[in-house]
Amino acid sequence: MPKTAETLKKIRADLFGMADPAYRDFHAALIPMVDKARVIGVRTPALRRYARSLPKEESAVFLASLPHEYYEEKNLHAFLLESIREPALLVPALEDFFPCIDNWATCDMMNPRALAGIEPPALFQLAAGWISSPPVYAVRFGILTLQRYFLSEQGADPQALSLVAGIRREEYYIRMMAAWFFATALTLQYDATLPYFTSGELPLFIHNKAISKARDSHRIPKERKAALAALRRPAPTEGVR
Repeated sequence: MPKTAETLKKIRADLFGMADPAYRDFHAALIPMVDKARVIGVRTPALRRYARSLPKEESAVFLASLPHEYYEEKNLHAFLLESIREPALLVPALEDFFPCIDNWATCDMMNPRALAGIEPPALFQLAAGWISSPPVYAVRFGILTLQRYFLSEQGADPQALSLVAGIRREEYYIRMMAAWFFATALTLQYDATLPYFTSGELPLFIHNKAISKARDSHRIPKERKAALAALRRPAPTEGVR
């Protein structure tokens, strides 16, 4: 196995060799929570190709080198996790990585297919555990997992809807993910999801943001968009002079 320091030095040099300064300037604006000095500027398709090209020995060294300094190194880590086919190996590797994620993009682009091989009840419990854990992006990834595997045009798992509805975290990127989840649920399973909006049980921000996102969807008919607009809840200060 290559020496760790040499392998990490080579990988970082490779990443800087793929840098696109114009893309760096553009993409850094989309992830304001990341210091621009830690953005190299590697386009995502190039980074995915690079992840696929890394020898297994170098991949193993890199995956064992948490935490990473650069944004693209974190994305590379996410893409290498996608290559793990055994759920028993993937899950602990994900949970080691969650506290090191510091932005929504790294979290959302990570889609390890091995999760699809886990039986739904066990996958649901995994997602529920991530949602109840401290790291912000563990919670966000847990919600995203429920969205990917428990919402579809064929049905919406009532437990998934209830679990996300009960989240009471104030972090912006958790609340935005919950809103995205419910907007997707409205798009795929309108009738099953609507009671969460007519009952007013969702937190105000999630309620209104999900309605806004759903009304932007081309898959929701105009009459439903009008009904959703009527369900928007005013903020406590709205109308107060």
